[in-house]
Amino acid sequence: MKFNPPLQRGTLLRRYKRFLADIEIETGELMTVHCPNTGSMKNCWAENTPCWYSDSGNPKRKYRHTLEITTTPEAALAGVNTGRANGLVEEAIGAGVVAELQGYETLRREVRYGSENSRIDLLLSGPAGDCYVEVKNVTLAEGARGLFPDAVSSRGAKHLRELQALAGSGVRAVLFYCVQHTGIETVAAAREIDPGYAAALDRALAAGVEVIAYRAGVSADEIALREAIPFR
Repeated sequence: MKFNPPLQRGTLLRRYKRFLADIEIETGELMTVHCPNTGSMKNCWAENTPCWYSDSGNPKRKYRHTLEITTTPEAALAGVNTGRANGLVEEAIGAGVVAELQGYETLRREVRYGSENSRIDLLLSGPAGDCYVEVKNVTLAEGARGLFPDAVSSRGAKHLRELQALAGSGVRAVLFYCVQHTGIETVAAAREIDPGYAAALDRALAAGVEVIAYRAGVSADEIALREAIPFR
């Protein structure tokens, strides 16, 4: 996912009201930008550190600029725009990067399914059948270990129940952790943050749900999934 033009650099001052952040741009001007992240963003940003933002070019938007990349307390880079995760995974599948999800003929996004009125992020279809792929963006790190979720997520547990039901009926179901964090080496459930999610994941795994995790390269020019990393 290339940025054209490249992202602009600033200094992140604070994040507040969940979807807002104040930054200082390179001219010294202070600017409020949209922060497109519904989680806590725990451990993936620090005050007065470099950040990168995009410009929608739309003067009618109240906040036309969007926070895209932050610097963590350990000086790694984190892609905090969770809205990009599905596109990153779709792009990586199409480019042949995700070996586990090759051989399908079509890909559809946001298809309704399940008994809880859900929408699957990506639905792959081919001669061998369908594959339902639920994508989660990972930016929380403790050392080199990535954790999901970074806050209690009833929605995440719901998606696991839906995947579990699919796997139990013989349909391929995949939980895909899109790791937009350059310092993460492995991924695991954040059991201390959300034990309910972790328990739901245990049940989903027992039912046959697959878990895949890929880490992205993150820069002002491009974010792209590069390599598989272990799920613990």
